[in-house]
Amino acid sequence: MDLDDTDRRLIALLRADARRPASSLAAALGVSRGTVQNRIARLLRGGVIQGFTLRLGPEAESAGGIRAITAIEIRGRSTAGVLRALRGFPEVRTLHMTNGRWDVIAELGAESLESLDQALNRIRMLEGVTNTETSILLSTQKG
Repeated sequence: MDLDDTDRRLIALLRADARRPASSLAAALGVSRGTVQNRIARLLRGGVIQGFTLRLGPEAESAGGIRAITAIEIRGRSTAGVLRALRGFPEVRTLHMTNGRWDVIAELGAESLESLDQALNRIRMLEGVTNTETSILLSTQKG
């Protein structure tokens, strides 16, 4: 799907605040409200926008839970299957593809050390996962 400058600016505005009203988006872009609604619908249909989500602040994320980063090494051509499996884990908050030593970085959230341990064991058992390294997040310095 080809994106023009208005599409890219609209996406940037939605990244900053996905709940921003169409009328406010239209004013910022210098287009009509209908144009904004049509473009959002087109970007959704085309798969450019795949959904809208909730982002919690670090305080809410860590309340009553454990947060961790797990670096994952994947064997050969197993990446698609591993990613598909990881997306189904409720403890996996986000996945990041990387270059270098690790193939994927997973941000995890669990209610306790025991539940984090269980999630890590399930990750290590996935077909294609050859190595992992996990660090528990103690605090967040910049949001």
